[in-house]
Amino acid sequence: MMRLLMIWLGRVLVVLAAVFVVIYAGDWAVYKLRGSPQSTVTVNRYITIPLKGNKQEFDYLGSMDVPCSVSLFPQAGQAPCWQLRRNPNQGISQ
Repeated sequence: MMRLLMIWLGRVLVVLAAVFVVIYAGDWAVYKLRGSPQSTVTVNRYITIPLKGNKQEFDYLGSMDVPCSVSLFPQAGQAPCWQLRRNPNQGISQ
């Protein structure tokens, strides 16, 4: 019984890995066929400064336009635009 379960679990993992590879390859192909579309998103930058007593101070550094790729996954070393729009506040730890 346990052996059969392990065989099915292995098959499920292989199928999930194959689906991920196919989706990523498709996203890359569409990104290249569309001419590597890029955009910019305005994000807010903060720096986190540790204080005594496990407290933190957040200092606003300003907003800036960050280049992003119009794709499902990160492409060309840039984060996808949907991810930056969803998380416009970026923290930097010190």
